[in-house]
This record gives sequence, C-alpha cells and structure tokens, in this order.
Amino acid sequence: MTRALPRWRRALASLAGSAVLGLLWLSAPRVLRRLRVFRVRQVELVGVRNLAPDAVIAALRLEPGASVFGDTRLLADRVRGLAGVAEARVVRHLPAALTVELREVEPAALTPGPRGTRLVAVDAAGHPLPFDPARSGLDLPIAASGDSGVVGVLALIQSVDPALFQTITGARRLARGDVLLEVGSRRVLVRRDAGPEVIRAVVLVAQDLAARGRPYVELDARFAGQVIVRRKATADGAGEGGA
Repeated sequence: MTRALPRWRRALASLAGSAVLGLLWLSAPRVLRRLRVFRVRQVELVGVRNLAPDAVIAALRLEPGASVFGDTRLLADRVRGLAGVAEARVVRHLPAALTVELREVEPAALTPGPRGTRLVAVDAAGHPLPFDPARSGLDLPIAASGDSGVVGVLALIQSVDPALFQTITGARRLARGDVLLEVGSRRVLVRRDAGPEVIRAVVLVAQDLAARGRPYVELDARFAGQVIVRRKATADGAGEGGA
C-alpha cells in the first residue's frame, strides 16, 4: 500500500524542484559561454543602408572568443551609441551567429562640409551623420548650410509628401529667416515654422496649376491661409503680391 505524502511535503518538494530548475536556467548561459562551439563566428547586419558595415561591427566591441550567450542588451546599447543609429537590437542564432537589427537616422539633406570640399549628410536637426553620400548614393536636396530651420522644413516635407521632397534640388535661409526651396526651375517660399497643412496646400496648388496648364515661377506659402502664385520670382523672396 502506497501512502501519500503530506500536502506540505509535496509543496516543499515542488518548491525545491523549481529552485533547482531556476539555478540551472541562470547558470546555463555562464557554462555555455565557455564552450568553443558557441563562439561568435558570424555577424549579420539588417537595416544598414548608409552606415559603413565595418563601423557597426566595430561598435559591438566583441572580444576574441566572444560567445553568442553574451549580453545581447549590452551589445544593442553599444550599437545605439553609434552616430546615425536610431534604434537597434541584437539577436542570437545558435550555434555561432549574431544578427544586428537596426534602424538608421533618416538623413534630411546634404550640406557643404567644414571646408566646403565635400557634402555631408545631416539629420532633421542639422546634425552631421556619418554617411558617405558617394558610397551609399544618397539622393537628397542640397541645403546651403546646416541651419536647423531649413533642414527641419526639408524633413517635414520628406514625411508629409515624399514625392515633392524628391523634386527639391536645393534649399537656403532667407534674410528674414524664411526658407526658399528650389524645385527645378521653380521656387517655393515657406516660413521656417511651417506645418504639414502648409506643405499640403503647396502641393494642391501646384497640382491645380499643372492640370490647368498655368505657368508659374514661384509659390509663396508664407502667409496664413493662402498660397500666392507668381509668374516672376521676387528678389530673394521679398515680395508680398501675386502676379
């Protein structure tokens, strides 16, 4: 005849078993890190478009003999610290591979470098990004400077109407702080604090003019609730009347 264990003994045995399993779970990575079969032999990069792949791998700072059972959160933090990275995570793939999944900071414009000898990619705030335009083939508007107001307007257009953004060839700051956009042979004038509704209004007016075959040289959207159409460009965007 089999006698059942008291309830408290069964609970104690279950608790002890859980504790043993917990210790095994916590100690397993430490033990596995010592095995040669789990040493990192491959690093896959996902989402790298403009960054140099070697720079991303270097940011991991993997030591010789590093194991896939290392702290992936620490590795992800290191990649996030790399200029040009907006978000990152590291995933292990047994037995010996790591995958770095990242999202790059979106470049908004190209600006002249410190000595004006080359173009530098900048983000929406005008901060330089470690992207090589020649290597990655960046096709962006050229801003006369890294002025945050000018680049901020470009970034806004990039998010609101990518098609319009693709037609912008250049941008610069006007004397009164407004922004002049070069769209082929035409110009668009906006305030540096323009909102999405202003950009949409410019697009609608341009589409209407194109549909009716109406020629124009300049669209001025600096005034509340209206877009002024001009057949002649004003002197550095100084005019206020339509044509």
